[in-house]
Amino acid sequence: MNAEFFDAIDAIEREKGIPKTYMREKITQALAAAFRRDNPGSGTGENIVIDWDDKKKTIRVVAQKQVVEEVENESVQISLQAAREIDAKMEIDDIMSFDVQTRDFGRIAAQTAKQVIIQGIREAERGMVFQEFTSKEHEIISGVVTQVDRQGGVILSLSGTGAVDEKTEAILGAGEQVPGERFKEGDRVRVYVVEVRRTQRGPQIVISRTHQGLVKRLFELEVPEIAEGVVEIRSVSREAGSRTKMAVWTNDPNIDPIGACVGPRGSRVNAVVDELNGEKVDIVKFNENPAEYVSAALAPATVVSVEMLEGVKGCRVVVPFDQLSLAIGKEGQNVRLAARLTGMKIDIKADTL
Repeated sequence: MNAEFFDAIDAIEREKGIPKTYMREKITQALAAAFRRDNPGSGTGENIVIDWDDKKKTIRVVAQKQVVEEVENESVQISLQAAREIDAKMEIDDIMSFDVQTRDFGRIAAQTAKQVIIQGIREAERGMVFQEFTSKEHEIISGVVTQVDRQGGVILSLSGTGAVDEKTEAILGAGEQVPGERFKEGDRVRVYVVEVRRTQRGPQIVISRTHQGLVKRLFELEVPEIAEGVVEIRSVSREAGSRTKMAVWTNDPNIDPIGACVGPRGSRVNAVVDELNGEKVDIVKFNENPAEYVSAALAPATVVSVEMLEGVKGCRVVVPFDQLSLAIGKEGQNVRLAARLTGMKIDIKADTL
């Protein structure tokens, strides 16, 4: 237990970010476990004291034994006669301390200590990964494709801040990929962190490219007014790979929220569309008036009238006869997305007049 041991702990803190206090705790546990392994009668090992001397850079392992009249357990007790041969002042129930030479630990005891330390490092690293990526829940992060499996799943090496291993991996399942996307090893991919779960094997980072939150975060990155809170995204409905509807709002009368999201010559919305591989994005203005909000949500169709239904969160919409199919959309997509966006059930019929 020399200076090199202390230097190793410093290196672990420097290279892996694991605090020295944490490593000391694990090493203390490891030494106690090794002692218990070689001394089966030592119970929980509470009679073991680990003394760290930072100035001398040494570690002492001390076993404490109670002075008794008759010894029942040699691992934790010493007879009065034997104690007085060492120190004549010893009395019954006094505690004597004995240095334990760690080099005398048996092979199995040494392996036990090693496993405790290794497990401690792994637990610390997993905890750091969990903390690192929990702070990124509902955010966009980037990763590099390291493998594509036969079922279409993609394994990504995720980028961290440097506090965790850069090889932290997550699986982008086939169901979380935008239809039509194809990836190969080495591709850099942006993903949305849905959640981070604790599992027995370590943190599980759930990522997605189909989640509607991805669209919201992309616009926040592209539109300064959204990042600053001047323009708000009130709702997003999405069918990944095909179409998204997004409702925006501002209380600043001098700002056009739709125009801010579209950007000069469509530069901002086009940047998002490019990231989504051509997915169409309809941007509409949020309105506190349900009828006007539904009318806007059904764009690009023109709405003749909206009748709110009593007792249910729904409405009946009338559109020009020649725009019925446009309002409904291919396979009902337009009205379906509008319903999700507004949170209402929408019944559409054509104006027969």
